[in-house]
Amino acid sequence: MRIDIVTLFPEMFSGPFGASITKRAQDGGILDIHYTNFRDYSTDKHRHVDDTPCGGGAGMVLKPEPMYSAVRDVLAKTAEYEGRRRILILDPAGEVFTQEKAKELATYGQLIFLCGHYEGFDARIYDLADEAVSIGDFVLTGGELPAMLVVDAVSRMLPGVLGAEESAPTDSFYDGLLGFPQYTRPRSFEGKEVPEVLLSGDHARIAKWRREQSLRLTRKYRPDLLAKATLTEEDKTILLQWADREDTGLSS
Repeated sequence: MRIDIVTLFPEMFSGPFGASITKRAQDGGILDIHYTNFRDYSTDKHRHVDDTPCGGGAGMVLKPEPMYSAVRDVLAKTAEYEGRRRILILDPAGEVFTQEKAKELATYGQLIFLCGHYEGFDARIYDLADEAVSIGDFVLTGGELPAMLVVDAVSRMLPGVLGAEESAPTDSFYDGLLGFPQYTRPRSFEGKEVPEVLLSGDHARIAKWRREQSLRLTRKYRPDLLAKATLTEEDKTILLQWADREDTGLSS
C-alpha cells in the first residue's frame, strides 16, 4: 500500500513511522509512505498557506490553492492507483474512526491524508476528499497526529505486516469486542496466578475461556459495543445468563 501525507510538518512523522511495526512494514516493501509539504505549492514570495477568515474572526484559515495544487500533483504522480485510492481529510466533523474503518481502508492501494493546521480548512478544500475522518471529540493542533493513528491501525490489517498471522484477529475491537486478558511466565507472580485453563493444553477450552473473557470485559467496560459486535448464538446465550447476575471479576 502507498500512503501519501499532505502536511505542513512532514518531520513530525519520522519518529512514529521510523520504528516498530510501521518501520518493518516499510522495510519489507508492504508500506510505502510519502510526504508532500503543501507550503511548497504556495505561489507568493513569503510562501503563505493561510489567510484571515472572510467575515472576520480569530485565527488563520488554510488557503485552497496550495492544497489543491499539492493534491493534484500527488494524483498525477500516482496515476496507477486511479480507482484504488481514497483521499481522507482529518476533521472532527468526520466519521469516527473504528476498527471496521481500518479494515475497509486496508483494501485500497493508496491512501492520501490531508492534514490541516491553524483554525481549519477553507471549506472548498473538503471537495478534494472522498471522506472526512475523526479520531474523537476533542481538539488537536493539526491533522498530523490523527493521520499517524489511522496509518498505524490500517497497516496492521495489511497481509504480512504482523509477525504472527493470528495477531490481528485477536486484537481488541477486531470483531467488535475488547480483547481477552493475556498472560506469560512466570506462572505465579506476587501471589497472582496464571489461570489454570491457559496451562491445560486444551485448545478448545482455552478458546472458549478467551471468548468468554472478551464478552465479560466488553459487558463490564464497554457495553455499548455489544450492540454492534459480531456475536454467535453461544455468545448471546452467555450474555443472557449473565444478565441478572453481578459481574464478579475477570475469571470465569
